[in-house]
Amino acid sequence: MTMNDTISVVSRWDDTYANSLDETGQLLYRSHLLGADLRITNFGGGNTSAKTEMRDPFSDVPVTVLLVKGSGGDMGSMKLDGFATLYQDRLASLKDRYISLDQEDAMAHALNHCIFNLNPRAPSIDTCLHSYVPHAHVDHVHSDSIIAIAASKDAQSLTREIFGNEIGFLPWQRPGIDLGIKLGQLASENPSLVGVVLESHGLFTWGPNAKACYDTTIRIVNKASNWLDNSGKKLVFAGELVSALPVAERAKIAKRLMLDIRAHICTSEMKIGHFSDAPEVLEFVNSKQMTALAAIGTSCPDHFLTIKIKPVIIPNKTKGVDLEALIEGYRQAYAAYYERCRQAGSPAMRDPNAVIYLIPQVGMLAFGKSKAAARIASEFYINAINVMRGASSVSEYKGLPEQEAFNIEYWRLEEAKLARMPKPKSLQGRVALVTGAANGIGTAIAKKLLSQGACVALADIDEKALEETTAQFTTDYGKDNVYAVKIDVTSEGAIIKGFDDTVLHFGGLDILVNNAGIAIPSPIENTTLDDWNKQMAILGTGYFLVGREAFRIMKQQNLGGSMIFIASKNGMIASAGTGAYGSMKAAEIHLARCMALEGAPFGIRVNTVNPDAVLRGSKLMSDGYRDSRAESLKIRPDQLEEHYRKRSLLQRSVFSEDIAEGVYFFASDASFKSTGNILNVDAGHVASFTR
Repeated sequence: MTMNDTISVVSRWDDTYANSLDETGQLLYRSHLLGADLRITNFGGGNTSAKTEMRDPFSDVPVTVLLVKGSGGDMGSMKLDGFATLYQDRLASLKDRYISLDQEDAMAHALNHCIFNLNPRAPSIDTCLHSYVPHAHVDHVHSDSIIAIAASKDAQSLTREIFGNEIGFLPWQRPGIDLGIKLGQLASENPSLVGVVLESHGLFTWGPNAKACYDTTIRIVNKASNWLDNSGKKLVFAGELVSALPVAERAKIAKRLMLDIRAHICTSEMKIGHFSDAPEVLEFVNSKQMTALAAIGTSCPDHFLTIKIKPVIIPNKTKGVDLEALIEGYRQAYAAYYERCRQAGSPAMRDPNAVIYLIPQVGMLAFGKSKAAARIASEFYINAINVMRGASSVSEYKGLPEQEAFNIEYWRLEEAKLARMPKPKSLQGRVALVTGAANGIGTAIAKKLLSQGACVALADIDEKALEETTAQFTTDYGKDNVYAVKIDVTSEGAIIKGFDDTVLHFGGLDILVNNAGIAIPSPIENTTLDDWNKQMAILGTGYFLVGREAFRIMKQQNLGGSMIFIASKNGMIASAGTGAYGSMKAAEIHLARCMALEGAPFGIRVNTVNPDAVLRGSKLMSDGYRDSRAESLKIRPDQLEEHYRKRSLLQRSVFSEDIAEGVYFFASDASFKSTGNILNVDAGHVASFTR
């Protein structure tokens, strides 16, 4: 694989569309184009800016305002409110107040006194770099090809060789006002420059308008990519040391390792996993240079803020590896790194667990507080692989000095950014699987768990409904949090595959909702063997097979877990015309109690929620059950809901969302000491009282 396989960027600028926008609209358009392509810059990385004239809201006179992507935003998805706005003249005046490097953080706080129109968006630490460049439009990106040059031992001479006099070079320095002043001086004193390579960091480019700036960024990135492609060594990473295993074997090993790793790193904070065996990952983990290069650590600040300075390498003889010792060794090494580098006033040490795990012959695992965090970390390490490939092919790859890396990772300004993050939701970091998730109660349950931060695998046999529900939840909760698995709960093989796919996708399993259902009402004398067997297969055998597979995974994962069975008040009391259905629901309740007994030593909780008279949106009620119940009660079908409401002690109707609330209680830590319990959600039905 060559660097050109990684980056070959064409301009996506549309003059017709761009000309319909004002200057700020073109800035946002440019940001979206650059941020949408991970080959140009990583998620959340880089920034764009424009210096434009606006009327001061206080004096009503025209002033020059810097619009620059705010702290923590993402260029590919941001909106106009993602830009910080600052008075350009006040930013310029900060240079007169700046004397020495020990003022850097104070100058960053002084940016708050330069904010235009009380904009609440926090300014980026790169604000001064954009402000002091004497050009109207500025881009800052972290292209892999550029960082490959910037992270090379010969970075400065390579920059000169590739770009001649149009791109300057600045040695590594942490971003801030001092680097901004140096960048501005370099640009002012060299009017032929169209940009600058920052050592071990990235690229700054500029232009008189949005299109010119965008075109320059694309051209310079491609120039670097093409040069690396034509100049690099043909034997990438010194060649292959081991060969990749077959796809199915890689997936099998990855699934097992994800469960085992999660058991060790989720004791204080739950994490979601992501597996990648992309071609560039396999090329790196199977290479002769992988161990040496991975030990150097990442170079670009945006990389190690997300993926830490180094990964864990799990030897390819995975069955003989002491995983606990590897993980604990990494934690101890990270703690030692913190102690070596910390200074007075450094923030407290953060989670010492690794983010990235490299497995020769298999691929790469990443873990984060959310699926998005794990996926983005994986993408960042692929960026790092591309950088190491490019740098080592034309020079020698060079990471940041340890102290410099620490100073970025534990920068108080980064700590402030973390403090601005929203408080995690109650189920963040947890993985749930819900059967019968594409309709009625199952959909309501999945929605509730997603709303509380869980990643949810939607399992159903109805492909069309599953596709529609997944699409809606993807829109509402993001693609990272939703995963569809087609499961026929009467098929042992389909269930095992569905759980395997879920674990491989999310890294584990913490919550199971056994919900798939069917009801075929019939008096005993009219109940056919087929009707009996069909209900037994779904409500009896299906609940057993699904519960058993979840139990096995949770036990291996060794983090406990919560299973919730959706039974029925018919499992508590006899009801005419529901002999088969009621028998199976009673079996579900007892199975849950048996599993609660066996699961307790492993922290696996199993509880039951018993709905009653859930009519709206219920698939059961659309399959003849409603008419049958109405007939047995000698009322019209349209009177059924009112009949059930009046029958209840609380005189209230029960909805799917009410069942979801009961499930959420058992899924959350609020029920941490509850197992083997039955929760009736029926608005009060005396005959169903459990005690």
